[in-house]
Amino acid sequence: MAKVLMKGNEAMALAAIKGGCDAFFGYPITPQNEVPEYLSYHMEKNDRIFVQAESEVAAINMVYGAAGSGARVLTSSSSPGIALKQEGISYLAGSELPAVIINVMRGGPGLGGIQPSQGDYNQITRGGGNGDYQLLAYAPETLQETVNIVKRSFSLADYYRNPVIIAVDGLIGQMMEPVDLDQKIEEKKSPAKDWAATGEAAKRGKRNKIVSLHLDPYQLEKHNLKLKAKYDEMKENEQQYELINMDHDPSIVFVAYGSMARIARSAIEALKKEGIEVGMIRPICVHPFPEKAFETLPKSVTTLLTLEMSLGQMLQDVQIVNQGRYTLDFFGRAGGVVPESEEIVEKVKTIMKGAAK
Repeated sequence: MAKVLMKGNEAMALAAIKGGCDAFFGYPITPQNEVPEYLSYHMEKNDRIFVQAESEVAAINMVYGAAGSGARVLTSSSSPGIALKQEGISYLAGSELPAVIINVMRGGPGLGGIQPSQGDYNQITRGGGNGDYQLLAYAPETLQETVNIVKRSFSLADYYRNPVIIAVDGLIGQMMEPVDLDQKIEEKKSPAKDWAATGEAAKRGKRNKIVSLHLDPYQLEKHNLKLKAKYDEMKENEQQYELINMDHDPSIVFVAYGSMARIARSAIEALKKEGIEVGMIRPICVHPFPEKAFETLPKSVTTLLTLEMSLGQMLQDVQIVNQGRYTLDFFGRAGGVVPESEEIVEKVKTIMKGAAK
């Protein structure tokens, strides 16, 4: 298929269909409304299920039921809506049910505003539900990367029997870029879903039960340790990142993801014209956080500058990974304010002036 020009939300919706999505359950909220709008027509057209639920809480519980039957299931929302789904997401993880969740982030807290933001970083990497659960969380930079990740996420969810969340900000959801929906991607081989509640097990003299309730604390601890082994496997195998401009001996390295990484690229080019070389670590998978990206930085590096469209949530992960090796600095804007690359350039020059004293 040749590249086609598509809006981000619609491209994600079509990517989900191409990724094998069997059913969608969701509820409208700006700025992700084109996802369910597109799917409301195209899911039926492809003999698949679309339901606009009465609320976000209802939608995530419908996801639970459909995932329990072995279906590939999607839900999408924006920041406050994802907050309402957190209890259900914990149930999905606790019951080891695969599902894909799209969050088109907007400014907060509370209802906040509908402008682009990265203020949900803690929400997608730490989660707001109860218990020791973790998600695979991605934060792509371009529409092509977003499309590829959405398609691959269904196989990842099946492989790990775990929810996968893809977080883009409103800029990526609303922008238009050319995408190849049929670009080949490496998928995880999905194991047989012999755990699913389809009625087939009953024919063989047993019943599959989908539960997250374990009243015996020792049994629950054993379950948690089983989940942790799975999360450890994710940490070892699913760290994904890009290293940019590291072969020019930069002293300052940006850490940025999503739309902020796009803006940072412009700052890198502007600084290069002034003879200043800056590198960048771009996390693609934000949970598990790509610790491996920080292990082989050039000896020239002295400072890590974390850039976010928030007040420093990913900065906490950078601090943990850094372990005092480099000087840390931060630049961010919040509330839906999208920074200009010139602001980042000035921040770099300020750091360099301070280092020269």
